[in-house]
Amino acid sequence: MSVTPEKDATAPETVLDPHYSGEDATARPWAEAVSLLQDAELYWLSTVRPDGRPHVTPLIGLWSDGALHFCTGPSERKARNLASNPEVVLTTGANTLREGFDVVVEGPAARVTDEQRLIALAEAWEAKYGAEWHFGVTDGMFSNGAGGRAEVYEVHPRTAFGFAKGDPYGQTRWRFN
Repeated sequence: MSVTPEKDATAPETVLDPHYSGEDATARPWAEAVSLLQDAELYWLSTVRPDGRPHVTPLIGLWSDGALHFCTGPSERKARNLASNPEVVLTTGANTLREGFDVVVEGPAARVTDEQRLIALAEAWEAKYGAEWHFGVTDGMFSNGAGGRAEVYEVHPRTAFGFAKGDPYGQTRWRFN
């Protein structure tokens, strides 16, 4: 396994796994994964139900300040799962086999309740997804004009994986301290 040093002291350890990579593959830089995370329109969130069964759902979200962010209604299955187990996996990428790049982010989801941070995230949500995704902030949650409320979560990666598809195939792992 080769380790690629990063320039930023807070950057993750970057490792190419030769067991799942072509001979000509190289470890992909974390900046490439961040670019994909910033530009993705859709993410898949995996949580664990209180009885141990998995739950996976597509959702929108955004990358900001070193974390992936998503929101959910307080009574939705994902929020109930997170109340008992904050560990999640978020994935995004291309639904193709021979081209593209997929990224998987693992880590704990933590509620964001700071009003100023939520206001900034609401503005970023609207900038990314348009006016139909306009949120206000009420009592530490996103709110909409119809009385809907959503808890906001952030996931700072503990470990992430990048899957290069095509020629060459490659699997990069990033570990964060």
